[in-house]
Amino acid sequence: MKYHSPTITLACELISRPSVTPDDAGCQNLMAERLAPLGFMVEKLRYGDVDNLWLRRGNRGSVLAFAGHTDVVLSGPEDQWDSPPFTPTFRDGYLYGRGAADMKGSLAAMITAIERFLAKHPGHKGSIALLITSDEEGEAVNGTRKVMETLESRKEKINWCIVGEPSSTEQTGDVIKNGRRGSLTGELTIKGHQGHVAYPHRADNPIHRATPALTELTETVWDNGNDFFPATSFQISNLHAGTGVGNVIPGELDVMFNFRFSTELTDQQLRERTEELLKRHNLEYELNWTPFGQPFLTPDGPLIDATVTAIKEITGLNTQILTTGGTSDGRFIAPTGSQLVEIGPCNTTIHQINECVKVDDLDILSNIYEQIMINLLT
Repeated sequence: MKYHSPTITLACELISRPSVTPDDAGCQNLMAERLAPLGFMVEKLRYGDVDNLWLRRGNRGSVLAFAGHTDVVLSGPEDQWDSPPFTPTFRDGYLYGRGAADMKGSLAAMITAIERFLAKHPGHKGSIALLITSDEEGEAVNGTRKVMETLESRKEKINWCIVGEPSSTEQTGDVIKNGRRGSLTGELTIKGHQGHVAYPHRADNPIHRATPALTELTETVWDNGNDFFPATSFQISNLHAGTGVGNVIPGELDVMFNFRFSTELTDQQLRERTEELLKRHNLEYELNWTPFGQPFLTPDGPLIDATVTAIKEITGLNTQILTTGGTSDGRFIAPTGSQLVEIGPCNTTIHQINECVKVDDLDILSNIYEQIMINLLT
């Protein structure tokens, strides 16, 4: 087992840096130092408290970009970890540490794949780039979103993009993502009138008033999905009302809900249908919307073909192409016209105590990345 392959060694260096959002903790400098000698232009883009990195080799032809993030979520209670979260540790064929799977392992695999590829193909076609942020796990305002605005303003396009999010389920390469659902959150306040529970005729209970509308929202079929996306889902994620005592009818009910929606609907249609339903139930309410991303889809084409072929060549697997899961920074890249695919290690332990990745899988992932470059740029 290659505990000390170049990919594993670099992954350990990255994991050992406690880069909790939005702190990069020097990870991007480490990556830039590896690639600058290979002809990559290094551009550091800091917006607010977020560090971003744009690396590019070549200035003509199609641009193949790798995208990812150096930031990680909080470790949680460190005493619940079997080894310190920012001390990379090997046990039973796995590498443990915060970010091992999401997604410092992928970043290491990208760097070593590029190094090997350039050693064999220094005169490759097109351009190779990396877009790295320290704000994917946070608000995602000053990270990839802002970098893409900068690139668009100077008419710099990404033709193909490989995002290193942990897409796999059982084996590295068994699942890739060619799109994601949109995400739209609503913060709803239903107005009532506070009063004593013994005198309900002098009050207006917003919980009672809202229940039929909320029931209808949960039972509504918003669409039936399509060949690439499941049906749009509506989920209530938080409910709050009352003063915490048993003898007071609340004056307001606060409801937070989220839509995960397909390309069959727009966020504007969801807003309009929701508000029409609330008005039909004669509710007095306030509703604020927060869109977290539009749905996107990369159809069959050069990038999907190159990725599927590479996985087959390296692993022998016939990969599944899905759009399941949450949002990713791909939602800021795909709308610019880029073909995009997400491929990374298994996602079983991401954001969990004792996050880990199978050691061999990172070398496999690096080989897949290299083969994709061979398929597209030679």
